[in-house]
Amino acid sequence: MHEMSVALAVVDQVAAAAEQAGDVTAVRSVRLEVGELAGVVPDSLAFCFELVCAGTLLEGAELVTEEVPGRARCTPCAHEWAVGMPPRLTCPVCDGATTDLLAGRELRIAAVRWDTGGPAPTREPISEEC
Repeated sequence: MHEMSVALAVVDQVAAAAEQAGDVTAVRSVRLEVGELAGVVPDSLAFCFELVCAGTLLEGAELVTEEVPGRARCTPCAHEWAVGMPPRLTCPVCDGATTDLLAGRELRIAAVRWDTGGPAPTREPISEEC
């Protein structure tokens, strides 16, 4: 099940971004764009994500997956179509087999929502006296 490795990679990347931000106290949600041709089962990914988040800054975070439909374009006639599942990769207009896959293989973190530690602490003004 490669969904576990996908979940691990997502959690690692979000945790690294949160650490770099510096003041993140909790991650509330992660939104993923998942292409219909990416070979990822959203329910399996959600299950793995929940397991991987346990004990991390992402514990309790919601995973929101948005499916990106597969689209292709015929090189000879420039017709574009939804490839569907199983994917139709020959042109429905001219039956050409030379096609470009335009969308559907995505697996991308689109957004992360997190909580921060609040406003930055105030500092006393620096005196110019030495």
